Amino acid sequence: MVWIGARSTVNPFTVQEIAEALQGSGIPVMVKNPVNPDLKLWIGAIERLERHDIKVIGAIHRGFSVYQKTKYRNNPHWQIAIDFKQERPDIPLIMDPSHIGGRAALIAPLAQQALDLHYDGLMIETHCDPSAALTDAKQQISPAELHDLFTALEPRSQSERIKHDLSELRDKLSIVDDALIELLQERMALSKQIGIFKRTHNTPILQVQRWEETLKTSVEKGLLSGLSQEFTEQFIKMLHEESIRIQLALLSDQPDAN
Repeated sequence: MVWIGARSTVNPFTVQEIAEALQGSGIPVMVKNPVNPDLKLWIGAIERLERHDIKVIGAIHRGFSVYQKTKYRNNPHWQIAIDFKQERPDIPLIMDPSHIGGRAALIAPLAQQALDLHYDGLMIETHCDPSAALTDAKQQISPAELHDLFTALEPRSQSERIKHDLSELRDKLSIVDDALIELLQERMALSKQIGIFKRTHNTPILQVQRWEETLKTSVEKGLLSGLSQEFTEQFIKMLHEESIRIQLALLSDQPDAN
């Protein structure tokens, strides 16, 4: 069996060479998702293999790299895996909870999620002594732990799946909310820097033309993204109001020139 890793899947030239080398061999090929969340690239790699008469192919969902850290080593981006299954129901989809989780404690719940989402199999890293593993020690479990994991897996009823799916969506919301807070902190830190610059160069806090242009551009982007005009306007105005407050506070802290 040949296993194409995530960093190879992203390179069509590498996949092409592998496909040509394996043409007509009858060797099964497992294709991990690309490092970046790109469904077309993942499916494209599989189609490239199919064009070279490789008939036994499986897809491995190992998660995707992200800029913002989450509890996972590689963010699962469940929707991409679901979309893959819808587009290519003929290709077995296998989850790699070891690489998605990055920590042994996350492997079991991820494996249960794979069962809930009707994956066709699991790829789990095991080691007789995980602490002594030369690579990825934190995400490996012992054979005994693997046995316990398989024993604990259980199918869920339809109502349990609904509750689980709702919980998963809420977890995603929490991740996005945390990222939004971090971005807002970064934005206000920039507003403070701008306020210091304006104070140093005796520049007015409010520049009406610049503000009107910013509001108009932001509303247009919001509409293109499917947001309502009212929501976008209120959100941008709240951000601007807070930025003004921060910058005015800097002016009030300015020592008396006299």
